[in-house]
Amino acid sequence: MPKIETLNLAHYDSATGIFSLSRSEDSSLAHVSLRLEGEYLAVSTSYGPLEIALRPRVEELKRVLRMLQPVDGLQFSRQLGSGQTSIGLGLQSDGRLLIRPAVIGDASGYIAINLALAPEARVALFEWLGV
Repeated sequence: MPKIETLNLAHYDSATGIFSLSRSEDSSLAHVSLRLEGEYLAVSTSYGPLEIALRPRVEELKRVLRMLQPVDGLQFSRQLGSGQTSIGLGLQSDGRLLIRPAVIGDASGYIAINLALAPEARVALFEWLGV
């Protein structure tokens, strides 16, 4: 079972257009920043000095988020992206949204950051995206 870091704070900076998700205890560790860039969403996920940056299509992400159903036995029930980079998504019955951005090398390994959005942060994200 992977270690999952929970993010419970959501903040939108209208001056920069950046929507941020972080932890109330220590925002310097796990952090997600999102910004709309035309038909794409720039996603920067970091944990300390490690960063995974992805650019999924906004409409594809919205479609996947709308389709999510709570599945407690399966952590990441949907995947968005390509064979080299992806975002795993899953919804838990307690309202947490699981997010796993990953860079896949090949069959021998990958790098991923396992995060969960607390229900209030998930609601804020869905409202910002218009889901």
